[in-house]
Amino acid sequence: METVKTTWAIDPYHSEILFKVKHLVISTVSGKFEKFEGSVITNGDDWNNAAVEFSADIDSINTGVGDRDGHLKSADFFDSANYPKLTYKSTSFTKKGDNEFVVKGDLTIRGTTRTVELKVDFGGIMKDPYGNIKAGFELSGKINRKEFGLNWSALTEAGGMVVADDVKLSLNVELAKVQ
Repeated sequence: METVKTTWAIDPYHSEILFKVKHLVISTVSGKFEKFEGSVITNGDDWNNAAVEFSADIDSINTGVGDRDGHLKSADFFDSANYPKLTYKSTSFTKKGDNEFVVKGDLTIRGTTRTVELKVDFGGIMKDPYGNIKAGFELSGKINRKEFGLNWSALTEAGGMVVADDVKLSLNVELAKVQ
């Protein structure tokens, strides 16, 4: 008997896509994407081998500083005029423990695709007050921004980097069962 596929959609009102990067090697700057979408297809309610697709609108980047956001959208970094979205498509979703998984997939930024692995903590499944079935996850990992063509850099007078190469990713995702 074949397992029925279940489709889940990211609930943007209860999810956040965050990143952190070192500034001047002494402090951390945080940001997020305000507009994003994604789906997950599972075998019933079994998350092992789930298929994940995700995209975020580059123009929705928000670090809390308008000038910095404008710089990040420019050709120095994301080049949102030519590459309006970043995308992620999983190649594997593997159970590692009771509520732990690892998702591997292809992340595309600025037309460059690299394999990225994220740690996944499964929070559980719950029915909300309106009868909708929800599932919660926390994902974390890091990427090297220069591997995606985000090469802008500057040095301080002392020779230190203004922006670090490594970017920490933190995603808090609530999925809503669609079917």
